[in-house]
Amino acid sequence: MSSKILVTNLRTTANFCKTLNFLQRPWTPFIASQQSCDVHVDNPPSIPTLTTSYVHGISSHSLLSSTVDQCLHRSVERHPDREALVFMQNGMRKTFAQFYQDVEQTAAGLLAVGLKRGDRLGMWGPNIYEWILMQFATAKTGIILVSVNPAYQLQEVEFALRKVQCNAVVCPTQFKTQRYCDMLRQLCPEMETASSGGIKSSRLPDLHTVIVTDSQQPGAFHLKDVMQAGSSQHYQQLQDLQKKLSCDDPINIQFTSKNVRICLPVPLYHCFGSVGGGMVMAVHGTTVIFPSTGYDGHANLVAIEKEKCTFMYGTPTMFIDMLSQPDLAQIDFSSVEGGITAGSPCPPEVIRKVINATGAKEMLEKHKLHQGDGG
Repeated sequence: MSSKILVTNLRTTANFCKTLNFLQRPWTPFIASQQSCDVHVDNPPSIPTLTTSYVHGISSHSLLSSTVDQCLHRSVERHPDREALVFMQNGMRKTFAQFYQDVEQTAAGLLAVGLKRGDRLGMWGPNIYEWILMQFATAKTGIILVSVNPAYQLQEVEFALRKVQCNAVVCPTQFKTQRYCDMLRQLCPEMETASSGGIKSSRLPDLHTVIVTDSQQPGAFHLKDVMQAGSSQHYQQLQDLQKKLSCDDPINIQFTSKNVRICLPVPLYHCFGSVGGGMVMAVHGTTVIFPSTGYDGHANLVAIEKEKCTFMYGTPTMFIDMLSQPDLAQIDFSSVEGGITAGSPCPPEVIRKVINATGAKEMLEKHKLHQGDGG
């Protein structure tokens, strides 16, 4: 194998692992773009401890030790009148200065309604302004933001809130068919008679505060009232907190899929199979299911259903063949979350048909993998 082909394959391997980042997090990056993997440092490595989260080699640039709020504040100082956020659907535009004012108001308000550093606040909703507002307001107060999937149903959200012992939930009244407040009332019927911030739930014992972004609900705060609740005392408390917060503090809890099961009908001699299958298995701890020794459309469908595959791999011709299988409509695709097509460009209509047929939430096209072929 020539050195040129080797470098190409190594780059393709690294790029493919980056592409597959959405399959599972947290993950350890697979780095294969250098001939030497030695790390030279001034001193011998120290024994790792539970507080070790990064390593720094010889460099003229130090690692940043800024908190989230410090990073945002610097951008506010540099570009106060530049647009920071634009929400096309409702026409909302916020400059950095306007956004930071909202962040400070919200942060002070969270302290005013009884939340404190180290509490867990679940943000449950779609891509709305209030989501990113809470992201930075919680970081400023030291409250840990819990990212709750906006598509969660009753049992899923109950599991998530109980698992991380959420003290507060922020949500809109509803989004499309998702009725967030109704679901919270089913989980916490105590909301109907509770005072705002005083919820005592038997099913969610840690939850005491619900904040609704767009309406007034029994037992809950309206976000606009929270944003006006902060007094000079709370702003001083917020200022004092900034001296205590560290870049090493936890700020976000995310739920990720741990049980990734990949249906792999593509050949192992291609990097799609060997890297996307074998190496991803090694790096991410995924399960790889091989439907057949050579491609078999029917065996592929059987494997997806029987082995409860969460991700499907395939070339465009494989997915086209899958769509033409006579028993396609009888296959249970309920476990499928997404898929990857590669090897050659895939027509958009094929991707749309695969999503419609399987209910996949996302399909990724990686059509440059053939550049790594050879050797």
